[in-house]
Amino acid sequence: MNSIQRLRPAGLVSSPAFSHVAIVPPGATTIYIGGQNSVDANGALVGADDVAAQSRRALSNARTALEAAGATIDDVVQWTVLFVDGADLAAAYGAIASDLASDEPPLVTGAQVAGLGVPGSLVEIGAVAALIR
Repeated sequence: MNSIQRLRPAGLVSSPAFSHVAIVPPGATTIYIGGQNSVDANGALVGADDVAAQSRRALSNARTALEAAGATIDDVVQWTVLFVDGADLAAAYGAIASDLASDEPPLVTGAQVAGLGVPGSLVEIGAVAALIR
């Protein structure tokens, strides 16, 4: 095996948005991307109360972090997405769904939380990626 296998086993809910299992082959380089908020390079919040705008910026920041490690969105094994309780999840996912679309989507963990470390932040996106060389 020289690629990441993403599985959607029978007996589990079938979704085009996520897989349930990922198998990373031996020798792959694992990359961990810490939670990215909707902030600019100076740490200022982008998107105020707009969860869609914040989701796009947080994903853009995650993409920048991946690229710094030599990876792309296609190398992501698992996304972790945290939303502040009460955020419009449909608007948030709708804003980034086309960027994440794949025939073999990664695993996704999503959670609603009381708050995030960046004041005013409505979403935080982290990732685990693997590079096969």
